[in-house]
Amino acid sequence: MSQNYLNIRNDYLAKAWARSAAVLSVCLPAALQDEGLSFQAFGEECLLTGMEITLAGEAATGPEGLLIALYASLVRDLPVDLNSLRSFKELPNSMPYQGAFAANAEQILVPQVPGLHLQQERLASVFSGRVNTAPPSGDFSFTLYPLPRIPLYYIFHLPDEEFPASVTCLFAANAPEFMPLDGLADVAEYTGKKLLALLAGG
Repeated sequence: MSQNYLNIRNDYLAKAWARSAAVLSVCLPAALQDEGLSFQAFGEECLLTGMEITLAGEAATGPEGLLIALYASLVRDLPVDLNSLRSFKELPNSMPYQGAFAANAEQILVPQVPGLHLQQERLASVFSGRVNTAPPSGDFSFTLYPLPRIPLYYIFHLPDEEFPASVTCLFAANAPEFMPLDGLADVAEYTGKKLLALLAGG
Protein backbone atom coordinates (compact mmCIF):
# COMPACT_ATOMS: atom_id res chain seq x y z
CA MET A 1 0.00 0.00 0.00
CA SER A 2 1.38 3.41 -0.94
CA GLN A 3 1.90 5.97 1.79
CA ASN A 4 -1.09 7.92 0.49
CA TYR A 5 -3.38 4.89 0.75
CA LEU A 6 -1.90 4.05 4.14
CA ASN A 7 -2.75 7.55 5.33
CA ILE A 8 -6.33 7.15 4.08
CA ARG A 9 -6.62 3.79 5.82
CA ASN A 10 -5.32 5.27 9.06
CA ASP A 11 -7.79 8.18 8.80
CA TYR A 12 -10.62 5.64 8.55
CA LEU A 13 -9.19 3.78 11.53
CA ALA A 14 -9.16 6.98 13.57
CA LYS A 15 -12.81 7.62 12.64
CA ALA A 16 -13.72 4.06 13.63
CA TRP A 17 -12.05 4.38 17.02
CA ALA A 18 -13.72 7.74 17.68
CA ARG A 19 -16.42 5.45 19.01
CA SER A 20 -15.75 3.49 22.15
CA ALA A 21 -14.43 -0.06 21.81
CA ALA A 22 -17.68 -1.37 23.28
CA VAL A 23 -19.83 0.47 20.73
CA LEU A 24 -17.53 -0.43 17.82
CA SER A 25 -17.56 -4.11 18.84
CA VAL A 26 -21.38 -4.14 18.57
CA CYS A 27 -21.45 -2.28 15.27
CA LEU A 28 -18.85 -4.40 13.45
CA PRO A 29 -19.76 -6.86 15.20
CA ALA A 30 -16.56 -8.21 16.75
CA ALA A 31 -15.20 -9.91 19.85
CA LEU A 32 -13.61 -7.44 22.24
CA GLN A 33 -10.15 -8.65 23.26
CA ASP A 34 -7.27 -7.11 25.21
CA GLU A 35 -5.33 -6.45 22.01
CA GLY A 36 -8.26 -5.14 19.94
CA LEU A 37 -11.38 -6.26 18.11
CA SER A 38 -11.48 -9.66 16.42
CA PHE A 39 -13.80 -10.70 13.57
CA GLN A 40 -13.77 -12.49 10.21
CA ALA A 41 -12.89 -10.46 7.11
CA PHE A 42 -12.26 -11.71 3.58
CA GLY A 43 -12.10 -15.27 4.83
CA GLU A 44 -9.42 -14.59 7.46
CA GLU A 45 -9.24 -13.80 11.15
CA CYS A 46 -9.00 -10.01 11.39
CA LEU A 47 -7.69 -8.00 14.33
CA LEU A 48 -8.52 -4.30 14.43
CA THR A 49 -6.55 -2.01 16.73
CA GLY A 50 -6.27 1.74 16.93
CA MET A 51 -3.11 1.69 14.81
CA GLU A 52 -3.20 -1.49 12.71
CA ILE A 53 -5.27 -4.10 10.92
CA THR A 54 -4.05 -7.67 10.59
CA LEU A 55 -5.42 -10.56 8.54
CA ALA A 56 -4.32 -14.05 9.58
CA GLY A 57 -1.65 -12.40 11.74
CA GLU A 58 -0.14 -10.35 8.91
CA ALA A 59 -0.43 -6.59 8.52
CA ALA A 60 -3.26 -5.80 6.07
CA THR A 61 -1.46 -3.20 3.99
CA GLY A 62 -3.28 -3.95 0.72
CA PRO A 63 -6.72 -2.95 -0.57
CA GLU A 64 -8.48 -5.32 1.83
CA GLY A 65 -7.04 -3.39 4.78
CA LEU A 66 -8.34 -0.12 3.35
CA LEU A 67 -11.80 -1.64 2.84
CA ILE A 68 -11.87 -3.03 6.39
CA ALA A 69 -10.97 0.39 7.79
CA LEU A 70 -13.64 2.07 5.63
CA TYR A 71 -16.22 -0.45 6.84
CA ALA A 72 -15.23 0.03 10.47
CA SER A 73 -15.51 3.80 10.16
CA LEU A 74 -19.08 3.70 8.82
CA VAL A 75 -20.82 0.50 9.95
CA ARG A 76 -23.85 0.85 12.19
CA ASP A 77 -25.70 -1.54 14.46
CA LEU A 78 -28.52 -2.36 12.05
CA PRO A 79 -29.96 -5.71 10.94
CA VAL A 80 -28.91 -6.91 7.48
CA ASP A 81 -31.89 -7.22 5.13
CA LEU A 82 -31.28 -10.46 3.25
CA ASN A 83 -35.01 -10.98 2.75
CA SER A 84 -34.83 -8.53 -0.14
CA LEU A 85 -31.85 -8.98 -2.46
CA ARG A 86 -30.59 -6.41 -4.97
CA SER A 87 -28.28 -6.68 -7.93
CA PHE A 88 -25.53 -4.09 -8.02
CA LYS A 89 -27.26 -2.16 -10.79
CA GLU A 90 -30.40 -1.92 -8.63
CA LEU A 91 -28.55 -0.12 -5.85
CA PRO A 92 -28.99 3.67 -5.90
CA ASN A 93 -26.39 5.69 -7.83
CA SER A 94 -24.58 2.57 -9.05
CA MET A 95 -24.51 3.52 -12.75
CA PRO A 96 -20.88 4.77 -12.86
CA TYR A 97 -19.61 1.51 -11.38
CA GLN A 98 -21.76 -1.08 -13.18
CA GLY A 99 -19.34 -2.00 -15.96
CA ALA A 100 -16.39 -2.38 -13.63
CA PHE A 101 -18.49 -4.36 -11.16
CA ALA A 102 -19.63 -6.86 -13.81
CA ALA A 103 -16.07 -7.33 -15.08
CA ASN A 104 -14.21 -7.40 -11.77
CA ALA A 105 -16.70 -9.10 -9.44
CA GLU A 106 -18.73 -11.45 -11.64
CA GLN A 107 -17.02 -12.16 -14.97
CA ILE A 108 -13.69 -13.08 -13.34
CA LEU A 109 -15.47 -16.05 -11.74
CA VAL A 110 -17.20 -17.34 -14.89
CA PRO A 111 -14.36 -19.61 -16.11
CA GLN A 112 -14.21 -21.25 -12.67
CA VAL A 113 -17.91 -21.95 -12.16
CA PRO A 114 -17.48 -25.77 -12.34
CA GLY A 115 -14.71 -25.61 -9.74
CA LEU A 116 -16.75 -23.32 -7.53
CA HIS A 117 -19.56 -25.85 -7.74
CA LEU A 118 -17.32 -28.67 -6.55
CA GLN A 119 -15.86 -26.58 -3.72
CA GLN A 120 -18.94 -24.63 -2.68
CA GLU A 121 -19.26 -25.99 0.86
CA ARG A 122 -15.59 -25.38 1.66
CA LEU A 123 -15.65 -21.89 0.18
CA ALA A 124 -18.79 -20.94 2.07
CA SER A 125 -17.21 -22.18 5.30
CA VAL A 126 -14.06 -20.10 4.78
CA PHE A 127 -16.21 -16.97 4.48
CA SER A 128 -18.46 -17.82 7.45
CA GLY A 129 -21.25 -18.31 4.94
CA ARG A 130 -23.59 -21.02 3.76
CA VAL A 131 -24.73 -22.94 0.72
CA ASN A 132 -28.20 -21.72 -0.27
CA THR A 133 -30.55 -24.69 -0.51
CA ALA A 134 -33.41 -22.87 -2.27
CA PRO A 135 -31.98 -20.11 -4.50
CA PRO A 136 -34.42 -18.15 -6.67
CA SER A 137 -32.65 -19.38 -9.81
CA GLY A 138 -29.45 -20.98 -11.05
CA ASP A 139 -27.80 -24.36 -10.63
CA PHE A 140 -26.20 -23.59 -7.26
CA SER A 141 -25.80 -20.68 -4.89
CA PHE A 142 -23.98 -19.62 -1.75
CA THR A 143 -23.80 -16.62 0.55
CA LEU A 144 -20.42 -15.34 1.72
CA TYR A 145 -19.57 -12.81 4.42
CA PRO A 146 -16.41 -10.94 3.40
CA LEU A 147 -17.35 -8.45 6.13
CA PRO A 148 -19.79 -9.22 8.94
CA ARG A 149 -22.63 -6.95 7.77
CA ILE A 150 -21.93 -7.18 4.02
CA PRO A 151 -23.06 -10.59 2.77
CA LEU A 152 -22.71 -11.44 -0.91
CA TYR A 153 -25.37 -13.76 -2.35
CA TYR A 154 -24.02 -15.58 -5.42
CA ILE A 155 -26.10 -17.38 -8.03
CA PHE A 156 -24.30 -19.60 -10.56
CA HIS A 157 -25.35 -21.25 -13.80
CA LEU A 158 -23.19 -24.15 -14.94
CA PRO A 159 -22.22 -24.24 -18.62
CA ASP A 160 -24.10 -26.60 -20.91
CA GLU A 161 -24.42 -27.26 -24.63
CA GLU A 162 -26.67 -24.23 -25.15
CA PHE A 163 -25.51 -21.60 -22.66
CA PRO A 164 -22.19 -20.56 -21.13
CA ALA A 165 -21.62 -20.33 -17.39
CA SER A 166 -22.81 -17.21 -15.60
CA VAL A 167 -22.37 -15.56 -12.22
CA THR A 168 -24.64 -13.09 -10.44
CA CYS A 169 -23.62 -11.39 -7.20
CA LEU A 170 -26.47 -9.90 -5.16
CA PHE A 171 -26.43 -7.64 -2.11
CA ALA A 172 -28.67 -7.17 0.88
CA ALA A 173 -31.22 -4.46 0.14
CA ASN A 174 -29.70 -2.18 2.78
CA ALA A 175 -26.03 -2.82 1.94
CA PRO A 176 -25.43 0.92 1.26
CA GLU A 177 -26.23 1.56 4.93
CA PHE A 178 -22.89 -0.07 5.78
CA MET A 179 -20.56 1.04 2.97
CA PRO A 180 -20.64 3.39 -0.04
CA LEU A 181 -21.22 2.00 -3.54
CA ASP A 182 -17.61 2.04 -4.69
CA GLY A 183 -16.63 0.24 -1.50
CA LEU A 184 -19.28 -2.43 -2.05
CA ALA A 185 -17.98 -3.00 -5.58
CA ASP A 186 -14.44 -3.35 -4.26
CA VAL A 187 -15.52 -5.78 -1.54
CA ALA A 188 -17.08 -8.01 -4.21
CA GLU A 189 -14.00 -7.70 -6.42
CA TYR A 190 -11.57 -8.77 -3.70
CA THR A 191 -13.91 -11.51 -2.55
CA GLY A 192 -13.85 -12.86 -6.09
CA LYS A 193 -10.06 -12.75 -6.15
CA LYS A 194 -9.91 -14.61 -2.84
CA LEU A 195 -12.24 -17.29 -4.22
CA LEU A 196 -9.96 -17.77 -7.21
CA ALA A 197 -6.93 -18.00 -4.91
CA LEU A 198 -8.66 -20.61 -2.78
CA LEU A 199 -9.50 -22.67 -5.86
CA ALA A 200 -5.88 -22.45 -6.93
CA GLY A 201 -4.80 -23.75 -3.55
CA GLY A 202 -3.82 -20.45 -2.00
